[in-house]
Amino acid sequence: MRFLWRQGTTREHAASRVLLDDPLPNDLPLVNSCHRCNSGFSRDEEYLACPIDCVICGSADPEDVRRPKVRAALLHSPALAARIATCRSEDAAGTPIWNPEDERVRNVIIKLARGHVAHQYSEAQLDDPSSVMVVPLMLMTETQRKAFETLSVSSLYPEIGSRAFVNLYVVGGDVCSTEPTWTVLQEARYRYAVAQPEQPLVRIVLSEYVAAEVAW
Repeated sequence: MRFLWRQGTTREHAASRVLLDDPLPNDLPLVNSCHRCNSGFSRDEEYLACPIDCVICGSADPEDVRRPKVRAALLHSPALAARIATCRSEDAAGTPIWNPEDERVRNVIIKLARGHVAHQYSEAQLDDPSSVMVVPLMLMTETQRKAFETLSVSSLYPEIGSRAFVNLYVVGGDVCSTEPTWTVLQEARYRYAVAQPEQPLVRIVLSEYVAAEVAW
């Protein structure tokens, strides 16, 4: 399913509210979206939020879950709680292993990335991405983590009027682009970065546990 930003009939938060704690940030980005497509992602968004917190606390039991939104979702839907519980197994040493449903996770990550690109550059990115990566931060090597956290600088200027253009600054009469930085929507819960407007690349960190990258 594609998210039809240009045919927007409603407004969508980027990031999804279920991935954030209440109270929500006052400056939470909004982008145009198709109401039908937006609604179609709701269950997958809820699904993504739940395993992350279950993995962090080590249990799919709602009573053990820390985040109120996730606890409420699991209590409201025993079927969802049971489905997430099936993601957990153990290796020969008894170490817990979690394997969430990759396709559902991927769908939400791509949707989030499209929202951030639309917000940053005022232009929809509807093509299929060339690559999608989702991995726990703790599984990255030191070199991989450094590369992920470091953002490259583009030599191209963004479209006039876009949020990226507004972020330009003037030094000595010359316009210079600021170095891309991470935007923290909510401390320890959600941060993202958008770089390379000629070939959009979005990086997202959820709950300081899941690292994601979507490139076009």
